[in-house]
Amino acid sequence: MGDKATLYETGRFVQASYREEAGGEEVADEAAEELRQRLAAEAGDAEAMSVLGAMLLRRGDLDGAEPHLRAATAAGDRAAANNLGVLLHQRGYADEAAGWWRIAAVAGSAAAAHALGRHHRERGDEPAAEYWLRQSAEQGHTLGAYALADLLEHRGDAAGTERWMRAAAERGHREAAYRLARALDRRAAQATDDEGAPLVDEAEQWYRQAAARGHRRAALHLGAILERRGDLKEAGRWYLTSAKDGEARAACALGFLLRDAGDTENAAVWWLRAAQDGDGNAANALGALHAGRGETQTAERWYRAAMDAGDDNGAYNLGLLCAEQGRTQQAEQWYRRAAYAGHREAANALAILLLRAGDRAGAEPWFSKAAEAGSVDAAFNLGILHAGRGEEQAALRWYERAAAAGHCEAALQVGMARLRDGDEGEAERFLRCAAGGGSAEAAYRLATVLDARRPPEPAHELGEPVNRRSECEEWYERAASQGHRRAQVRVGMLAAARGDVVEAARWYREAAEAGSRNGAFNLGLLLAREGSEPEAAVWWTRAADAGHGRAALRLALVYARRGELAEGQRWADRAAALGPEAVTERATRLRDALRQELSA
Repeated sequence: MGDKATLYETGRFVQASYREEAGGEEVADEAAEELRQRLAAEAGDAEAMSVLGAMLLRRGDLDGAEPHLRAATAAGDRAAANNLGVLLHQRGYADEAAGWWRIAAVAGSAAAAHALGRHHRERGDEPAAEYWLRQSAEQGHTLGAYALADLLEHRGDAAGTERWMRAAAERGHREAAYRLARALDRRAAQATDDEGAPLVDEAEQWYRQAAARGHRRAALHLGAILERRGDLKEAGRWYLTSAKDGEARAACALGFLLRDAGDTENAAVWWLRAAQDGDGNAANALGALHAGRGETQTAERWYRAAMDAGDDNGAYNLGLLCAEQGRTQQAEQWYRRAAYAGHREAANALAILLLRAGDRAGAEPWFSKAAEAGSVDAAFNLGILHAGRGEEQAALRWYERAAAAGHCEAALQVGMARLRDGDEGEAERFLRCAAGGGSAEAAYRLATVLDARRPPEPAHELGEPVNRRSECEEWYERAASQGHRRAQVRVGMLAAARGDVVEAARWYREAAEAGSRNGAFNLGLLLAREGSEPEAAVWWTRAADAGHGRAALRLALVYARRGELAEGQRWADRAAALGPEAVTERATRLRDALRQELSA
C-alpha cells in the first residue's frame, strides 16, 4: 500500500494527494475513479477504502472521509491511519490524531513519523520530537529531514543541522536549500578569501535551486552575489523575480541597479514600490533623488518615512538636508537623534556642527563616539582636534587609526610626522598610501623624498647629460595634474632641464595663473631667455607684488636698462626689503647706484 501523506512546510497538517496514496497511478477521470473505488470499498476492499478516504480528505469532505479511513485503519492500512490522524488534527483533536500517527509510524510510515515529531515539538517534548523526526528523515522523508534540521539548529547542533538541511535540500526542499545557502554564506564571511570562495560558490548553487522553485529571498541573495561579481544583467533578472513576488529589499536593490545604469525614472518606480512596503533604504533613496532635484519638501517626506520604518539614515539625511538649507538648529536635532541611535556618521556630523559653533567641549565626545564606532572621518577629525591643542602624540594615534582604514589625508599627516622624526622609510610608506588615494600634497612630498635620494644623472659619452624620466618626476606630474602649484613649478623646472621649453612654459604658466609667485618668476625667466622681456616683466611684476624678492630685483634691472631710473630704484628698494640676503645685498648696491645716477 502507498504511504505518502505530506505536511506543509509551515507545519500545518494537510491531506495526502490521491496520486500519492494510490501509488502514483495517473487517473484521467477522477469522478470515474472515485466511483470505482467507492464500489470496491462497499465490497469490503480495505485498500479501496483507504484510497477513497484520501480522495475525500483531499477534497475537504471530512465527514465523508472519516468512516472510510477508520474502516481501512481497522483493516490494518497504515496510510489510512496516517490520513486519519491528519483528519483528526484538522478537526482539532490533536491528541487523538497523535495516537493514529503513532500506530502508522510504528508500522513504518515516514509521513506519520514526521507528523508525530511535529506534534511533540509543538507540545515542547523535544526528545520525543527528535526521535520521531529522525525516524522519518532516515527513511528519506524530505519534510522529516527539514524538520529535524530545524530542531537541531534550535539546539545548536551545527553538524547535524547541516547534514539534514542538506539532505532535505538535495530532495528539492526550497526552504532547506535557502537556509543551507545562508549558513554557507555566513561561514564564508568568517573565513579567509581562499577558504571562503568555495563556500560562496556552493551557497550560490543552493540559492539558485531555491530561487528556481520560487523562493523570493533566495532570489534576492542570488542577485546580490551576482551583483558583487559584476554579472549585473543576471542580478537584475533575479532582483526583478524576487521583487515581483513581493520582496521589498529586492525592489530596492533593483532600483539601485537601474540608477547606476542611468535609468533614474524606473529606479524611482521600484524604490517607490519598496518604500510603500516599508523599506527604509528605498525611502532614503527616494529622498536623495528628490533632494538632488531641489524638491526639498518631498525629500523630507521620504526621509521621515525612512525614519518611521526604523532606518536611522532617515534622521541623518534629514540633518544633512537641514544643514544645506542653513537650518542649523533642526540639523542638530536630527543629527542628535541619529547619533543617539548609534549612527556613527551622524555623530561625526553633529560634532562638526558643534565645533563650528565654537563648542569644542561638546564636539569632542561625539567625535570619540563616532571614531570608536568605526567612523574614519571622525578619527581624522579627532587628530585635527588634538593637533590644534598641541597634543601631537594623541593626534598621531588618531591619524594612524584613520590611515589604517584608508583615509589618505590622515596617511599624509602620519607621513609628514615620520619625516619630522627622520624615519624616511615609514614616511615613504604612508606618503605612498596617501598619494595613491589621491592626495596631491602627498604625491608632491613623496616626490621630494624620492628626488632627494636620486643619484646624479650619468653623463653621456659625448659629455651631454642623459635625462631619464624618474619615479619622482611621475609623482611630481601626478600632483601637478591635480593642481598642486609647487609640483607644477617643479615639473616645469624638470622640463626646462630637459630642454623642453614649451612644456616648461605650460607648467610655469599654470602655476602662475593659480597664484604661484615662483611659477610667475620662472615663467618670466623663460620668456626673457626667449627674447620676450616685456611679457617677462609682466610675470615678474605679478611675482614681485606677491613678495618675490628676485622678481623685484629683475624688474629693477629691466627698468635700469631702459633708463627708467626712478622706477628701477623703486623696485630695487622693494627687492632689498623682500630678500633673501643675497638679493638684498645686490638690490642695495643697485639702488645706491641708481640714486647716485639720479642725483648726478
